[in-house]
Amino acid sequence: MQHLIDGFRKFQGEAFSQRSDLFKQLATTQKPGTLFVSCSDSRVVPELLTQQEPGDLFVIRNAGNIVPSYGPEPGGVSATVEYAVAVLGVSDIVICGHSDCGAMTAISTCKCLDHLPAVANWLRHAESAKVINAARTHASAAERLDALVRENVVAQLANLKTHPSVALALEQGRLNLHGWVYDIASGGINALDGRTGRFISLLDHPQTRAHAA
Repeated sequence: MQHLIDGFRKFQGEAFSQRSDLFKQLATTQKPGTLFVSCSDSRVVPELLTQQEPGDLFVIRNAGNIVPSYGPEPGGVSATVEYAVAVLGVSDIVICGHSDCGAMTAISTCKCLDHLPAVANWLRHAESAKVINAARTHASAAERLDALVRENVVAQLANLKTHPSVALALEQGRLNLHGWVYDIASGGINALDGRTGRFISLLDHPQTRAHAA
């Protein structure tokens, strides 16, 4: 715990003072342009990998970068999506999966989660990705996992579109959707091309969108 306190003291003494004008502005308002949905995995830090400042991203983090389909009992993710789109007016939403994802590994290997009932129930929101990926042939366990990570991003984008605020923003042409997969070892990102259904290098194709306004 001491290293966290030391980090806070460094933040107060260095980072905060260097950005004092920014924090004064953020003290009373926020206007993030992007809702970023990523995994809770400690190795995935949205602000770091996109090099954004405080106030730039509205972030949801959970096991498996999951967005449940909209339902009669919307939870915290649904409320956050609605607020980001309908109130903050974000113009982009990113669903970002990543390599070596523990949640997707559990699904890919059919790991027994009886001792983790809350986790098992949560991962049911990735069921369509699981079923589609299981129906395909994979050369190895590693390839099966990588394919599931990608398929889960596609599934969560589909779930996202069931949210009324998102559906309306898409209909009005004021929202872009992005599906990314971050590779921890290389630092690279592959993005879903909505026209072809393929994941391609974001570095080489920076205009790639899963759904463009």
